[in-house]
Amino acid sequence: MRLLLMSDTHLPKRAKELPAQLLAELPRADLVIHAGDWVDTATLDLLESLSGGLVGVHGNNDGPDLRARLPEVARLDLDGLRLGVVHETGAAQGRERRCAERFPDLDVLVFGHSHIPWDTTTDTGLRLLNPGSPTDRRRQPYRTYMTAAVTDGRLTDVRLHRLPPRG
Repeated sequence: MRLLLMSDTHLPKRAKELPAQLLAELPRADLVIHAGDWVDTATLDLLESLSGGLVGVHGNNDGPDLRARLPEVARLDLDGLRLGVVHETGAAQGRERRCAERFPDLDVLVFGHSHIPWDTTTDTGLRLLNPGSPTDRRRQPYRTYMTAAVTDGRLTDVRLHRLPPRG
């Protein structure tokens, strides 16, 4: 199963549209995961219409319309891999400990909020992934998203993709 991970799209505030490279990944993904801060419902509608499957959560910048359609935390079982999605995990310092305590039943947690790509594993074995933002690099050198695969209940082939500068 091929996964496409993104977060913090902030449309139309940070960009007018999703990058073409990211949109080209949609048909190749079995499941799209969005870790919040969509900002507009049009992006949710677009991803629902173009993806084979979509799991998303709302973020701190998402209004009532998105909060009505999306949970704060999503949990799913992917062929035995226990995966969760949440927008905020707090400050980088202490993140591994906090997430391991809050999500002891997960193997992987996808999160967003910071726009900073993140890939670590806690002492308990919980893998933490933040795909960054495909539209707003903030203080990072690149706008980013991730792809991964689930094979026999294991997360494999996790890759961070850098998007070219705009214009």
